[in-house]
Amino acid sequence: MVHAQVTALNMLKLLMNLVKKMADHQIELVYGGGKYGLMRAVADGVLENGGIVHGIITEELKDRGAAYDKVQDFRVVPSMDKRKDTMMNLADGMVALPGSIGTLEEISQAISWTAIGDNAKPVAFYNYAGFYDYLDKLLKRMNQDDFLENIYLDTVYFGTDFDKILQFMEDYQAPAYREY
Repeated sequence: MVHAQVTALNMLKLLMNLVKKMADHQIELVYGGGKYGLMRAVADGVLENGGIVHGIITEELKDRGAAYDKVQDFRVVPSMDKRKDTMMNLADGMVALPGSIGTLEEISQAISWTAIGDNAKPVAFYNYAGFYDYLDKLLKRMNQDDFLENIYLDTVYFGTDFDKILQFMEDYQAPAYREY
């Protein structure tokens, strides 16, 4: 448990650098609207640096006390599907920070929507301490085994340098829709 706390503290320090860069570039934060964990800390950091935060949460999570309504744009939606859809529509791109199964599910949807033409926005992973190395290897394996085309593999970026992540997002060109 101590190792996890030290890792989280170290990551949080690095993320505050990202928060500052977001403020410097006037990048708004769109997130799941929760008042706990890493994303709450990121939301607070964006707010403290004068940035804009959009929080999108479900009615059920709000009713259970998980909502952080101190953000400028706080929205309550009826379902997780609507939450993800709203977040993806509001965002100019997606960056996954280390997280749990919900983070993996949300970012996987963004990637799959790219392949079917429903997401024209960049997807990046902040790969702190190699957190997403196995996912990077899995996507490359999917490509190697002809389950994932090169064009879609190239729509995903893994890195730890925030400037390079931002550059990837600024330079991003959505792939052509898959023809069937």
